[in-house]
Amino acid sequence: MAVRAPVSVSADEVLQVISTAVDGAFYRAINPDLDAAGVDPIRHYMQSGWREGRDPAPWFSTKAYVEAYPEVAKAGWNPLHHYLSKGRREGHEIVRSAHAAGYLLARARRGVEPAWSFTSLLGGPAAEAAATVDVVTRDAAELRREREVAAGEFDHAFYAGANPDVARKGADPLDHFLTAGWREGRDPSPAFSVKDYLETYPDIASAGINPFVHFLSVGRAEGRIARNELGFRYEIIKHLAPLEKRVAAVARASSRLKLGKAADLAEALAGARTGLAKLHITFSHDDFTRNTGGVQLCLQRESARIAATGGDHLHFYPAKAWPVVRTAGEAGHLGVVFNGHAVGVFAPGTAATTLRKAVGTTKARRRSFAIHSLLGHTADQTADILAAAGLNAGFFWLHDFASLCAGYHLLRNDVEDCAAPPPESAACGICIYGPWRARHLAEHERLFERLALTVVSPSQPTLDLWRRSWKFADKGEVILPHATLVERGPAPVAAGKRPLRIAFAGMPAPHKGWPVFHDLVLRFAGDPRYEFLHLGGRTPGGLPLEFHRIVVTDETPRAMQDAIERLGVDVVLLWPLCRETFSFTAYEAVAAGAAVIAGPDSGNIAAFVQAGGHGMVLADEDALGEALASGEIVALSRTRRRPMLYDLAFSALTVDLLEPGK
Repeated sequence: MAVRAPVSVSADEVLQVISTAVDGAFYRAINPDLDAAGVDPIRHYMQSGWREGRDPAPWFSTKAYVEAYPEVAKAGWNPLHHYLSKGRREGHEIVRSAHAAGYLLARARRGVEPAWSFTSLLGGPAAEAAATVDVVTRDAAELRREREVAAGEFDHAFYAGANPDVARKGADPLDHFLTAGWREGRDPSPAFSVKDYLETYPDIASAGINPFVHFLSVGRAEGRIARNELGFRYEIIKHLAPLEKRVAAVARASSRLKLGKAADLAEALAGARTGLAKLHITFSHDDFTRNTGGVQLCLQRESARIAATGGDHLHFYPAKAWPVVRTAGEAGHLGVVFNGHAVGVFAPGTAATTLRKAVGTTKARRRSFAIHSLLGHTADQTADILAAAGLNAGFFWLHDFASLCAGYHLLRNDVEDCAAPPPESAACGICIYGPWRARHLAEHERLFERLALTVVSPSQPTLDLWRRSWKFADKGEVILPHATLVERGPAPVAAGKRPLRIAFAGMPAPHKGWPVFHDLVLRFAGDPRYEFLHLGGRTPGGLPLEFHRIVVTDETPRAMQDAIERLGVDVVLLWPLCRETFSFTAYEAVAAGAAVIAGPDSGNIAAFVQAGGHGMVLADEDALGEALASGEIVALSRTRRRPMLYDLAFSALTVDLLEPGK
């Protein structure tokens, strides 16, 4: 961004602004040549010091600022003046002076009492008052002072509960927070966010000050806020990366890939079990053998069933994960997996040509295909690869809504359900995915034009939304749930009275509702009525809950179900922000005897819970919090509900739809 030269700012105005922040003692101490000459530090820094790379205060590095923002110096701005009058408000970052540590240590050795020194930034463009930290030391006297300031509002129980690693070490919570915890982003109480304070006030972050101590001693009186109360949706929106940049980045990464040779792919295909006579081809957004998730699990099951029937399975995915479908003008390479083994990365044209030669004149006993996702693919390249195998009629799965929008979860700006309004609607006009809907609709229309596709939906609500949102030239539609419940018998009843066990099952991602669960845990951590658990592949840590690592694969399909049953979980919170097309976790929870709590926009989860009486569908997050506060949720305990246990009968996905003997 271009920076205008400060042509209208007089030397007196510059002097007035920087005089509030230049530390004269520091300037003389690190520049002894000037001290001996009796030079005025402020005027010297204004006139020539900044050009010589000298630092005006311990908290500000002139060299770092100029290197970070070269346009500032190029336009003739004094770096300190620019930061105080403009850069601070524009979010420019600053770095402490390289001389700060030595200067402060020398002061401490001379017995100079460490102190907080603040100056108001007054006059001219800097009329908005703010605090600038001159000095910060970490000697014992300062730690004692910080402890006195923080002790009154530091929440020992909260800190110990949120940081079990600290409790295990037997460390004093307050001491740990003051010496290390705040630097690690750990909060001293539910009412104060270290991350929010440092992000909101970069002057405090740059100066290396304990934000909680600053807030209690100075910040609160200045009107600074303790935490950002805008919620996790605000955080998501704040960090949204423009789709254009994401697409450009993956395009560059894809162009740098080393491509395999046609001979490598031909050699792999030559090892087919059936000579490619019984071949099933699939497309998705990634390598299902290396990544985890719902679509990946579906492909694992589909691939396993193909192998069990003696067939061959050829899978194509974008070698670099694309957030959108590609168009004809965008180069992208494909990763190839054959019969569960990675073959390499190939250009789409190479893949089609090699497959055509490998198939040759082999008589097709049973060839089929399924498109599980078009993300990262183009319609024509996909159809060309299938044509090389002599295929035109197949299946298109509705695992998500990428056929309707680049925002395949149908979340406006990743935070609010949109239900796929018309592309020309005002709702699309305010969403980052709005400008990309036309691409996705056009590319999928092209796919349905070139191929005879039967649409497969895992649930009725998913198919209903898809049907009413856009009309594609499909050859038919079918509903095939990924799993069904098979009654096993009554669940055992736990002996004695115990807290209600509430679990979050799965990936701790915002669109899956993790921030909602996170806030519930913090709010009710000390409530004896509840215990909180997280069951998943990983957990962010720092919450007062039990974590159990659970990973579901085709080899361990019951891992989540068994864990919920074994741990006696009463309630599984499934609060996705988006409409789930299907939820394995909801079925696993109910099969294991747990109730499910969901929101109204959770798609098939809400429909499943309501149809079977498997829990509660609450109006919003306020209603969810009230259900815990009032104790209404306790009605879902195993003791009161006396639930049934079930087995899950999993489908083999596309294989279940193929005609026997084809």
